[in-house]
Amino acid sequence: MPAEDWYGPDAATFGDRLAAAREYAQMSQAQMARRLGIRASTLRYWEQDLSEPRANHLSIMAGVLNVSMMWLMNGEGEGLDAPNADAAETDSDVATILRDMRDLRVTISQSSEQLGRLEKRLRAVLKDT
Repeated sequence: MPAEDWYGPDAATFGDRLAAAREYAQMSQAQMARRLGIRASTLRYWEQDLSEPRANHLSIMAGVLNVSMMWLMNGEGEGLDAPNADAAETDSDVATILRDMRDLRVTISQSSEQLGRLEKRLRAVLKDT
């Protein structure tokens, strides 16, 4: 995988880029949350791609982490270089594993949403009987 694609939209999520930039800045989640004026759990949700920040928090994060808002959102623009870029280029297994992990995360998220809809339908049917 080319170094410039490490944090690209096909290899990393918003949460992946946020966590990487925070770790590169040597800040804990608690420290970053304090700087943003949010709860640490909110930052955890963002890093786990369970929710997304509003534009005002995104702007502050970009400034605190010294990356562009576009890089945080989609991996384009000023951001971090790939970690250990030489090793990543020579090990295609790493790219495959990362891609598979991302695909699995999407599948799990979609399955969770589907399960929620089914549960809601079941409750409605049980309520009517």
